[in-house]
Amino acid sequence: MATPKFRRRKTDRPAEIVEAAMAVFAERGFAAARIDQIAARAGLSKGAVYLYFATKEELFHAVVAQGMAPNLAVLKAMAATHSGPFRELITALAAHLARIAQTTPLGGVVKMVIGEARNFPELARVWHDEVITHGLGAIAAAIEAGQARGELKPGDPRAYALSLMAPLLVGVIWRETFVPVGAPPFDLPALMAQHVETMLHGLEARP
Repeated sequence: MATPKFRRRKTDRPAEIVEAAMAVFAERGFAAARIDQIAARAGLSKGAVYLYFATKEELFHAVVAQGMAPNLAVLKAMAATHSGPFRELITALAAHLARIAQTTPLGGVVKMVIGEARNFPELARVWHDEVITHGLGAIAAAIEAGQARGELKPGDPRAYALSLMAPLLVGVIWRETFVPVGAPPFDLPALMAQHVETMLHGLEARP
């Protein structure tokens, strides 16, 4: 039986608030999201939320730190410890990222950041510095290492990394924007598996 909210340990509350904030941000966007909505989603009072987070901006920082940082740490560890062919690594990394996008509300948060970056540039800065830089950097570093081993063709590793990951972003935007109005969805893991295989045919160095 689930423990009632009011009987849970206080140490559980920040995580519950962050989870609720992620859902509300994904559904309503940053500007329209209200602290009382986040509190209601978490099963807490508005005042209880303010005990842990003074502003919506602080909550967004926490969403990035708790929602994306652990997944990025897994991605970076996979890239840093992999000793096999680049093909195996990029296939696993793409599947990992697609699984996150498919099974969490973070796709809605991505759409929110894109849609509200002009009015709330701090959102874009945090997402770029804490998510994009680390994720794209890990993939670019793996590509550079593959080039040094002679597995991959010469070229800008960062541009290759962006080319490899771009369909995932497009797939997320499609799901969040067009699926709600009737467009057929894409299976994001399948989309990425097909795209990576196609990209590798052009990227791998061949005799």
